[in-house]
Amino acid sequence: MRRTPEDEPEESLTVTPPKKWAAGVPAVVHALEYSIEETSPRRAAVTLLTMNQVAGIDCPGCAWADPSPDHRHRNEYCENGAKHINDEATTRRVTADFFRRHRVSELGRRSDLWLNQQGRLTEPMVKRPGSDHYEPIRWDDAFGLLSQELTALDSPDEAVFYTSGRASNEAAFVLQLFARAFGTNNLPDCSNMCHESSGFALHETLGTGKGTVSLHDLHHADLIFLVGQNPGTNHPRQLSALEQAKRNGARIVAVNPLPEAGLLRFKNPQQVNGVLGSGVKIADRFLHIRSGGDLALFHGLNRLLLEAEDARPGQVLDHDFIQSRTSGFEDFSQHVRAIAWTDVLSATGLAREEIEQVRDEVLRSRRVIVCWAMGVTQHRHGVATIREIVNFLMLRGNLGRAGTGVCPVRGHSNVQGDRTMGIWEQMPDSFLDALQQEFGFDPPRAHGLDSVNSIRAMREGRVTFFLALAGNFVRAAPDSAVTEEAMRRCRLTAHISTKLNRSHTVCGRTALILPTLGRTERDIQADGEQFVTVENSMSEVHTSRGHLKPASKHLLSEVAILCRLARRTLDGTADIPWTQFEADYGTIRDRVSRIVPGLHDFNRRVARPGGITLPNPVNEGVFPTPQGKALFTRNTGQMPRVPDGHLLLQTLRSHDQWNTIPYTLNDRYRGIHGSRRVVLVNPADLRELGLSEGERVDLVSVWTDAERRAKDFAVVAYPTTRGSAVAYYPETNILVPLDSVAEFSNQPTSKGIVVRLEPTGPSGGRAERSAGDSVLRRD
Repeated sequence: MRRTPEDEPEESLTVTPPKKWAAGVPAVVHALEYSIEETSPRRAAVTLLTMNQVAGIDCPGCAWADPSPDHRHRNEYCENGAKHINDEATTRRVTADFFRRHRVSELGRRSDLWLNQQGRLTEPMVKRPGSDHYEPIRWDDAFGLLSQELTALDSPDEAVFYTSGRASNEAAFVLQLFARAFGTNNLPDCSNMCHESSGFALHETLGTGKGTVSLHDLHHADLIFLVGQNPGTNHPRQLSALEQAKRNGARIVAVNPLPEAGLLRFKNPQQVNGVLGSGVKIADRFLHIRSGGDLALFHGLNRLLLEAEDARPGQVLDHDFIQSRTSGFEDFSQHVRAIAWTDVLSATGLAREEIEQVRDEVLRSRRVIVCWAMGVTQHRHGVATIREIVNFLMLRGNLGRAGTGVCPVRGHSNVQGDRTMGIWEQMPDSFLDALQQEFGFDPPRAHGLDSVNSIRAMREGRVTFFLALAGNFVRAAPDSAVTEEAMRRCRLTAHISTKLNRSHTVCGRTALILPTLGRTERDIQADGEQFVTVENSMSEVHTSRGHLKPASKHLLSEVAILCRLARRTLDGTADIPWTQFEADYGTIRDRVSRIVPGLHDFNRRVARPGGITLPNPVNEGVFPTPQGKALFTRNTGQMPRVPDGHLLLQTLRSHDQWNTIPYTLNDRYRGIHGSRRVVLVNPADLRELGLSEGERVDLVSVWTDAERRAKDFAVVAYPTTRGSAVAYYPETNILVPLDSVAEFSNQPTSKGIVVRLEPTGPSGGRAERSAGDSVLRRD
C-alpha cells in the first residue's frame, strides 16, 4: 500500500533467507514499481529510455562505465539507477507551505526515508537566527546574505566548500575556482569518506590516483578479483561486464565478509538466460574473509608467489617488468617472506589451503585485474592494503597490459570528475600554476581541510561558514553527534540541493537551502540550452543532458548558483568571467581544456558519441612517481583488538538505498524487510554472546575518548564471518569515532569499529517483547 508523504513509514521486521542471485525479472519489476510511484509513466519512460544514452542523462547513481555507443543496450540502466533517477524526477514538491507547517526541530526527528519522500525543493529558503522555521527568500537576497558572511570572515580559511560526487564537472570546476579565488583550499568532498585511501596508495605506488582498467580490459581478463565490494547493490551494471568476462573464459575470485547475492550469481534481465534460465555464476571462488583481513590475504598470496618462483626460477615472476619498471623489490621481498602464516590465517579467518588454491588460479592466469571498493578502503590499514594489491599485480607484470590493472570501483557518479576538476584540498602545484596562468591570480598553496578536519575545525570554532554543493554531509560523515554539534557552531550553513535531507535540519546560526536543477531537467541559460559532463570510474568523460521540465520555475542550476555567488562576493577581484560562465557552459570547458591534461579541445571532443577517455600514464608504461618507476612497498597493519564479548562492526548500505538515502525499509537480497534497525551477526557468535534472534540491543562502540551508542536494533542471525557484525549506515555512523581514521588518507574507518551488543531490558537485562515490538519471523 502506498503511503502519503506525510506518513512516517512504520517498521515491522520480517526476515527471509538471503538471495543467492541478483537482478533478473524481480529487479525490473521493483524498478518500475518504484518509478511509477514517484512519477508518471510518461516521465519514467523519458528518464529510463534516455539514461546512459548518447545525448541522454548520465545516471546520477554509481560511476560504472557505459559500453561503447555501438554496444549500448536500449535499456542501459540497473534497478537502482532506475530508482535513483526517478526519485529525482518525482512529481512530489516541497513548497514554502511545507516549511510553514513543519518546524526545523520537528524535521530533525524525522527519518531519512521520510525526508526524502517529501519530494523536490522548489524555492530558496532561509532559517534566520533564533527561528525554528525556514521561510522563503529571494535569490538575490540569499546571495547577498552568503556574500556578507564570506566577506566578514577574518580569514578565507574560516570557510569550507564541500562537494558531493553528484555535481557536474562544470559545477565542480566553478566551485574550486571560486574557493581559490576567494583564498582557500578548504575543499572537502565525498571521496574523503569513500576512496581517499585508493588515491593515496595509487599516487604513491603508480604516480596516478586513478584506476587503470577499461571495460575492454575486464572483458578480456583471465582472472578478476572482487575485493570488499558488493556489485549487485552498489554498482549493478558491473555484473554485465563480469558476465561478458565469464563468457570469454575469465575466472572470478570474490573476497568478502558476506556472501552477497551479486557475488554468487547474476540473472541478466536483458538476456534470455537471465529471464528463463539460471543466469551466470559469478564467483568461481568465494573467500569468506574476516572484515579487514584483505591486507593479510595479499601478504599470503605474495609470499606464495615468491616461493613458487624459488621452486621454478624464471617461470613465475615477470623479471623484465620488475627490473625495468619498478623499484624496491628486494626490500618488499624480504618483508613479505618474513610474514608469519599464523598471522595471515588469524587475520583472514581462512585456511591456508584456500589461499593456496587462489595462488594456483593466479599461476594459470596471464591477465589479472583486482577490483575493490569501500570494504578495503574504510579500514585503518586501507592504504597499506591497496599498496599490497599493487605489489601483487606487479609481481607478474599485471599493469599496463590489456586485461590487467587496478580497478577501484567508485560508488558516486562524478566523484572522480570532481578531482579532475580540482576538488581536492591538496591539488598539486602544476594544477595551481595552470589556474594562475589562465586567470591571473595566485591560488593559495597551503593544503586545506578534508572532511574529517573540516568537522574538527567547525567544532573548535576555526571554521564558521559551510557551503555544500549537493550531498548530505551530516549523514555521510562519521561520529554523527560530533558532526552535528560542529555544524551547529557555524555562523552560516548553506546547501545546494534537489531534495530535503537531514543536513537541512542541522543548522548554523543562519541556514540556507538553495534548490537546484537535477540532471534529469533541461538547463536553459542566456545562451541557450546547456549540457554538463561527468567522468566515470574508468576515466571516460562524456555529456549529460536533461530532458524534463524543471520541478519549479524558481530553480537555478548549480553553475548559475555558484557563478552568481562568486560575482557577488569577489566583485572583480579576479579576472574571471562569471557571467559568461553562467550563460554558456562551453566557455567553462574552454578554460578547463587549457588547465587539465587530456581535455584539450574539450568542447569538440566530448560531443562525440562516447566522449573522451583521459590518458593514464601507467597504460603507456610511464610511472610519474619521484623515482620514475612503480614502487614496491613494505606494508604493515594491525587488525583492531576485539575484546571478549565484542564484535567488529562494518557499516554498509541496503539494496534499496543510494548513499545516505534509503528508498524503502527493505534489503531484499539480504532478506531484510520492513526495518533498517538491524544488526547481522553470525549464529555461532550469537550463541557465544548469549543473544537470541529478534532480541533488541543497543550497539555500543568502544573508543579511547568515550563510548558511542546506537539504540534499539534487532539481532538477525546471518552468515557473516565469525567475530563480525554488520549494520546499515547512516544509522550507525554515530558509532564511528571522528578520530578513527585510516593511516595516511585520514578516511573514516567505517568497516572496522569494535562494538558490543547490549540487550535493551529495563535494567540492562534481557528485553521482554511487547505487542508493539517489531515482529521477526522467517518464511
